[in-house]
Amino acid sequence: MKRGFYTIMAAQFFSSLADNALFVAAVELLRTNGAPEWERAALVPMFALFYVVLAPFVGAFADALPKGRVMLLSNAIKVLGCLLMLFGSHPLLAYAIVGLGAAAYSPAKYGILTELLPHSQLVRANGWIEGLTIASIILGVVLGGLLVGSHLSAWLLQFDFPFIDTGVDTPAESAIAALIVVYALAAWFNTRIPHTGVEMRALRQHPRHSVLQSAMALLPDFWDCNRRLWLDKLGQITLATTTLFWGVGGNLKYIVLAWAAVALGYDTSQASSLTGVVALGTAAGAVAASVRMRLDQATHVLPLGIGMGVLLVLIIFIHHIGLAVPYLVLLGALGGFLVVPMNALLQHRGHKLMGAGRSIAVQNFNEQASILGLGAFYSLSLKLGLSVFGAITAFGVAVAGLMWLIQRWHAYNCKRYGAEMEQLLHTARHDTH
Repeated sequence: MKRGFYTIMAAQFFSSLADNALFVAAVELLRTNGAPEWERAALVPMFALFYVVLAPFVGAFADALPKGRVMLLSNAIKVLGCLLMLFGSHPLLAYAIVGLGAAAYSPAKYGILTELLPHSQLVRANGWIEGLTIASIILGVVLGGLLVGSHLSAWLLQFDFPFIDTGVDTPAESAIAALIVVYALAAWFNTRIPHTGVEMRALRQHPRHSVLQSAMALLPDFWDCNRRLWLDKLGQITLATTTLFWGVGGNLKYIVLAWAAVALGYDTSQASSLTGVVALGTAAGAVAASVRMRLDQATHVLPLGIGMGVLLVLIIFIHHIGLAVPYLVLLGALGGFLVVPMNALLQHRGHKLMGAGRSIAVQNFNEQASILGLGAFYSLSLKLGLSVFGAITAFGVAVAGLMWLIQRWHAYNCKRYGAEMEQLLHTARHDTH
């Protein structure tokens, strides 16, 4: 691997580490401010908001500038969101600004790999990036829990600056301030990323058009790619499944916190470690699927999605940590075993239909829209008066029901378009050999 690859890995690790720790700190900030439960749950869809709104544009923006510079600007936006959270803005609004930085960061961190490395090293490089991302999720939520915990926060709050009133007075605020330093470290690594020498593709702008008009010109192609993938008889099933999975996974990190508070009596610091347990299970399931599943067998895992929904409902009966840990590992493992083959098949169909880059943009849009939609559903359930257990039950039933509909959708496709489906699976089987 080239030296610049390890710099990219370091920048990605610290940025993702701070993202996941900041979620825990933001939950604790809302809790100490007396915010209702539904506002804390709304953190997840607010983070996804700009992923959805800017999906047609961020890819072109990442291609118009050196990607190391895009990653640096993105981390600067995240720091701005932290500062807004510290100094008076509503935490939901400030967290959405952090999500804006993350949305701009995403296409750059993957796109730079294709510019820096030969094709023969891309699979290995993506494996390193994904493994590092899972590690940053686990360590990030643990770090967030430690930062808002009584011991570390007390030490952080001892720091003071002469003649300056920082306004940092609570464990959550001290955690956010500390995470600004982590984002700054990620930004420093961004400055060390070498220029790949690839020619930038400037945003096409008509002389008589404004920048906004030029940006809007990107929409027709983006929506056409969306339409083509949703109309493909195999692509629509894989896209629906991965979209639902990421919608569940994105909201599960808060649902686990809320469940642990009610079922186990845990505070935010204690409960954050259980989110890492789910991520460990997901990693184990992903590894098992990568060893056991073939691309043409991907649709065989559809029933596991129903199982995820059922387990989400049954979690309300778990009230002991000794049962909770293996249960959460199993929940994560089902998701990991489900998403790996379905994601691989989706990327295969996307590459065939429109090319890998556009396919990933469409996939990101739909997945973040699912996080936004399911997060709004869970938050609204709480706002309408359901208890935490009631909202989790409604969420789990909705997931199991949607997954059952996707399974029936696939069965209909196989019955109605049998020859076409067989040909698509044959192509997938042939391309893996």
